[in-house]
Amino acid sequence: MATTDRTRPVHREPPVPGDGPAPSRMPGHWLLARLGKRVLRPGGVELTGWMLDSLELGGHDRVVELAAGLGATAPLTLARGPAAFAAVARPGALAAPGPTEVCAVRADAADTGLPAGSADVVYGEAVLTMQPYPAKRRVVREARRLLDGVGGRYALHEMCLLPDGLDADAADRIAADLREAVHVGTRPLTPAGWSELLAVEGFTVTARRTVPMALLQPRRLVADEGLVRALGIAGRALRDPASRRRVMHMRRVFRRHRAHLGAISLVAVPTPSQP
Repeated sequence: MATTDRTRPVHREPPVPGDGPAPSRMPGHWLLARLGKRVLRPGGVELTGWMLDSLELGGHDRVVELAAGLGATAPLTLARGPAAFAAVARPGALAAPGPTEVCAVRADAADTGLPAGSADVVYGEAVLTMQPYPAKRRVVREARRLLDGVGGRYALHEMCLLPDGLDADAADRIAADLREAVHVGTRPLTPAGWSELLAVEGFTVTARRTVPMALLQPRRLVADEGLVRALGIAGRALRDPASRRRVMHMRRVFRRHRAHLGAISLVAVPTPSQP
């Protein structure tokens, strides 16, 4: 994996967001991380696993993860033994079994600084949903730039609106409720909208899966975090009334719109250039 002056070996756990805004004003994903949640993906570990399986990672692949967050997905990727792995933004503690070359890239997901064509696989999770449409396009465009044109694959794992024909006014209301609850400019797309975004930036979708968006449901919490960590998260929330109110408010908004909220993963390949 080619490196730039914005890369360095990954060797330590990143700090979890804690100090700073009060729970009432903190972005929702920061609050959940402060309470101890590590899996902050809308489709949970299950959909992440499907995404990685569908990418068919092999020992020759050079992999880039965009917006690596707290590093929950990186160990799952490294367990598949790629040739190289670069985590863009905020990596977790990574230990690569075997000969995998590992580095962290302190850069924006839309401008990684990595050389064009330096990756065989690029993926990102829970990064595009929180961006306005032009910023979504910039991130996907950067993924296309990074991919080697022969055998390159790109995957995303994001929140989605359901169904494809959802009324625009309803979509706006849901987006407004999400923004008010999580304090981030959340704007998910429908499955068709995500596919169109990829097509506009030069990708052809080869696989797609949707699952319920159950991020704060007890069963999903245990499945993603394990029983011991899930109990710890619940205990910390119970001891902190302000955090508990925020979490319950987010959960109510997710439940209110559960018929129209899902999680989606798409796998795509660069569309061949027309002669």
